[in-house]
Amino acid sequence: MAMNFTRRGSMLAFAGVGVAAVTPSAFAQSRGSAVERDRQSILAMAGDYNVHFAFTETTPFVADYEPLEPKTSGGFESVRVVSDSGDFIQLQHLLVVSHEGQNFVIKHWRQDWTYQPPSVLMYSQLNRWRLENVSSADRRGAWSQTVWQTDDSPRYGGVGHWDYANGRAMWTSAPALRPLARRDAVRNPPYNRYLSINRHALTPTGWVHEQDNEKLAEREGQTATIVHEDAVNTYDRYSNYEIAAADSYWSATREYWAAVRSAWDEAIGRGRGVYVEEEAQNGAITGPTLMGLASRIQDGDVQTAAAIAEARTTIQLATRAA
Repeated sequence: MAMNFTRRGSMLAFAGVGVAAVTPSAFAQSRGSAVERDRQSILAMAGDYNVHFAFTETTPFVADYEPLEPKTSGGFESVRVVSDSGDFIQLQHLLVVSHEGQNFVIKHWRQDWTYQPPSVLMYSQLNRWRLENVSSADRRGAWSQTVWQTDDSPRYGGVGHWDYANGRAMWTSAPALRPLARRDAVRNPPYNRYLSINRHALTPTGWVHEQDNEKLAEREGQTATIVHEDAVNTYDRYSNYEIAAADSYWSATREYWAAVRSAWDEAIGRGRGVYVEEEAQNGAITGPTLMGLASRIQDGDVQTAAAIAEARTTIQLATRAA
């Protein structure tokens, strides 16, 4: 039987029949207050923020490695709801940078959430992501989160539950692999991937994204943990920056990026996963072209339809089955 490829947020699901659209209200009524509470926790991450990123290598597990000095950065970020169909919520991050009196918007990462996913796109090894089935026991009551890079190429996925113990709302993933972030990849480090536990929690001023990263490599034919890293990324509500610049960028490019997402879906759907090369500075090799086309749309240098055609060709040429 031919399979119908359907985007379902943080999973990419295959089914023998199409999946009907679900409105948020109908979904809430059919699933009950517990699921709606989860949905509202996810939607609460949308907004405008002053962000602070902090990465600290803590404990080394090999004798010849010295942990790096902590790395911090920050900026302003607007998070917008791209889609909400009940069991699927899509949030796009837009980074606003000011330089010499001008505002620049960088399309940042995207997070997709799906309730009780039958499969999730997971990083498996260098340059490869595969759709992994989720057992009925593991997906019961769970939400998956898939994170995508700036050009909408895949980054990592995970499955976990929202929990409200002790007066806080927190989602925690099971451990899952992810590729090196640019902050590490540009240094040619002795590790080549992370095994990570991912947490998202609401705070009185916004939310926090925490990561427990186990940095891995091969040594003498065996997988070895080189060092542990704690990552704490805080999002505090803030409005004293050029929020309009983020919304202007998204208004000009959203049609283009919707087509890019669709092209990635097709690439992934052809083989239940995707192979795309990554480079240290840019992530996927498609990044410079796809991001550049969006900038040209906003500047009026190219029409959206022409940019979409070039983007689809770029993704098709850069990818193959995993």
